[in-house]
Amino acid sequence: MKVLILNGSPRKAGKVSQILHIMEKCLQDANNETEFIDVNNLDFKCCIGCMKCRENGTCILPQDDAHKIGKALQNCDALIVGSPVYWGNINGKLKCLFDRQVAVMMGENKMGIPIPLLKGKKAIVVNTCTTPFPFNILAGQSTKAYTAVKEILSYSGFKIKGKLMIGGTKNMEVLPARFIKAAERLARKL
Repeated sequence: MKVLILNGSPRKAGKVSQILHIMEKCLQDANNETEFIDVNNLDFKCCIGCMKCRENGTCILPQDDAHKIGKALQNCDALIVGSPVYWGNINGKLKCLFDRQVAVMMGENKMGIPIPLLKGKKAIVVNTCTTPFPFNILAGQSTKAYTAVKEILSYSGFKIKGKLMIGGTKNMEVLPARFIKAAERLARKL
C-alpha cells in the first residue's frame, strides 16, 4: 500500500511531527510504501479563486509543488494528515495546499453537486493542541480542526479510518506512551 503523509507542522520535532514519524515507521515495518512531506517545505502559490479548475480539471497556476502533491494524492492508497491546531483550525499553509487540490480531489456535476474524485482511499487525521484536555474538545479547538480536514477528505471520497486529537501539548516535554501506542494502532488500521 502507498501511504502519503502530509505534515502540516512547521516544527520538525513537534508533537505532530513525532506522531507522524511513529506512524510512518509502523507502516514501513509492515512493508508499506510511504512518502512523508513537510508541507512547510513546499513552494506553491495560494489558490486565486478563479474557478478555472472546475472547468478544465486542472489548476491553471504555473507548475509548482501543489501540482506535485495533486499527483501524489491521486497515486496514494491512503493518506495521513497531521496539523497543529491554530485558532480552532488547521495550519494555514496546509489549508492553502488543500485549496489548490480542488481539481484533483472533487469535481461537480452540472448542478454544482460535489463528485468525489478519490473514492476508495483511506485516511487518518492527527492534530495537537496546546489547550489542555478536555477543554480542547469542549471549546471546539481540536474538534473544529478535525472537522475541517474531515470535510475536505470526505467530499473527496476518502474514508476516515481514525483520528488522534491530543490536547495539552504546551508543557508536554515528552510524548506519553499512550499516544505512541495510539499512533501505532491507528497506522495499523490502514
